[in-house]
Amino acid sequence: MEKVNEFKIEGRNAVIEAFRSGKTIDRLFILDGCQDGPILTIKREARKQDTIIKYVEKERLDQMSVTGKHQGVIAVTAAYEYSELEDIFKLAEEKGEPPFVIVLDNIEDPHNLGAIIRTANIVGAHGVIIPKNRAVGLTATVARTSAGALNYTPVVKVTNLATTIEDLKKRGLWFVCADMDGTVMYDLDLKGPIGLVIGNEGEGVGRLVKEKCDYVASIPMQGDIDSLNASVALGVLAYEIRRQRLR
Repeated sequence: MEKVNEFKIEGRNAVIEAFRSGKTIDRLFILDGCQDGPILTIKREARKQDTIIKYVEKERLDQMSVTGKHQGVIAVTAAYEYSELEDIFKLAEEKGEPPFVIVLDNIEDPHNLGAIIRTANIVGAHGVIIPKNRAVGLTATVARTSAGALNYTPVVKVTNLATTIEDLKKRGLWFVCADMDGTVMYDLDLKGPIGLVIGNEGEGVGRLVKEKCDYVASIPMQGDIDSLNASVALGVLAYEIRRQRLR
């Protein structure tokens, strides 16, 4: 796999300066058990930005390191800046369309996320929402896999998906999530302001998020296996939404 260097910041002073300059940090990796002054400062800055902190062994840091001088800390920055929810509504308004939002519940594979952002752009979705925890962010791999779609499709990172869905419902959106036990997608009215929720590669949509959805949609399957890759499932359902919106 190609190693991308420009989105890793190594060393204590460099990481502290990155936080203080306002750079968006997706993940912070710290040597487990390290509690000296500079590390405590870094953790304090990370908490201000609600950055995810992972405590790892020295071997993990050595594997990640490009410079070989990580000093017990490596920050991974976002390859692209995140957008705000208002950017999604603004894009929908500019296009004169009811909002169409993709909500991703803990997608962990960067190739899947990149493919989803690419598909979201092609089907005319106005933005993608991802959670802050337990999910991949806008890494270099995601940027490459999106094939340029990140330049046009807003990606918003939120602390709590269930709360965000509730807030968006108050603004007129309704939500459908993908699940094998749902109603066949052809039998659902998928027009209007809509949010499509796709779960992660192994567990699907989480219970709390699923409970917030108005409908559950299933994709008809005739093969010998009963599940689709997350990005493929997104593509199938998103195109059904697109088809219905063009009626």
